[in-house]
Amino acid sequence: MVATRELTRRDFLRLSAGSVAALGMSLLDMPGFTKLLEAAVEEIPVLWLQLASCTGCSVSALNSLSPSIRNVLVNEVVPGKHVSLRYHTTVMGGAGDQAMKVIEDTARNKKGYVLVVEGAIPLKEDGVHCQIGERGGKGISALEHTSRLGSDAMAVLALGTCAAYGGIPSASPNPTGSVGVGEVFDRHGIKTPVINIPGCPSHPDWFIGTIASVLISGLGSVKLDHIGRPVAFFGQNIHENCPRRGHFDAGRFAKGISEPYCLYELGCKGPVTNSDCPSRRWNASTNWCIGAGAPCIGCTEQGFPDAMSPLYNKVSNVSLPGINLTADRVGAALGVATTVGLGAHLIGNVATGRFGRKKGELNGDHNGESKQEGEE
Repeated sequence: MVATRELTRRDFLRLSAGSVAALGMSLLDMPGFTKLLEAAVEEIPVLWLQLASCTGCSVSALNSLSPSIRNVLVNEVVPGKHVSLRYHTTVMGGAGDQAMKVIEDTARNKKGYVLVVEGAIPLKEDGVHCQIGERGGKGISALEHTSRLGSDAMAVLALGTCAAYGGIPSASPNPTGSVGVGEVFDRHGIKTPVINIPGCPSHPDWFIGTIASVLISGLGSVKLDHIGRPVAFFGQNIHENCPRRGHFDAGRFAKGISEPYCLYELGCKGPVTNSDCPSRRWNASTNWCIGAGAPCIGCTEQGFPDAMSPLYNKVSNVSLPGINLTADRVGAALGVATTVGLGAHLIGNVATGRFGRKKGELNGDHNGESKQEGEE
């Protein structure tokens, strides 16, 4: 018989850090982050559930840059100050009963931990389609874990579009009855605050920046939009901030993927999508979807992917931000204006409402909007 011993917190942190030390990861580069962290509580336990998902949001979140997740877990950012990641299936060293005991021990500290949910929650057949661990020989459903742990958490972060709104698992015909955290809480009358951090996957800065704000300044420091997303990251419309916006104004539309013009005709969902992807970009700010020549697929929006499908069909009859015409009519209007000698650039400014807009309004809306690519 193999001897076993209880997995201590110190052992768990050491094993977890050893599992992820080789990955390049970092916190959001927040001004004065270290100073703010020094004023934070000494330790915040975090339980991270991976439910109906592809683990892509974990891979993304664990690839922040500096300091690394290893720094955060073993106190190298500020001595004695760290997030205590108690449970995360992918990176943890423990398994089986020992790992489940970590969940139960942490959950006893009601309102003393943060719950991170990654992936959708299947509801059909009493949640049998997604289970974690067992009790009395019977599997414990993702629905039970989310409801019970969510009820007692100080806050819940729904990481990724699947956790926030159901995402790909909830796409038609949705055979497992998958939904997001918010819908589970609504059905069960759970009042714990939920912060949605969507994306397929979610950007590491969106997650780390949000959890840092919660731990340092409290839940009230995170302003949310109408679908529960942090305004700091999802308060900007992609179309309005796209470097190819000038091509749209001038009526220059790409006819094929990777052409340098506006991708609206190829199904770009930027006009109906909010996130700071144009300025933040991905992979250490190397690039982003449109920068790589592909249209935005609207993965941060409620209803993705069904509401954004077919992905490569243009958005029709949608009123674009700051534009008095529908998207389908913009190109035609610009073409007519050009033929009468007004010029696409001038009409683009009129169509978008830029012409005659007060300087203060322009700077306030776009933080000093710079000339876009393709504008004269």
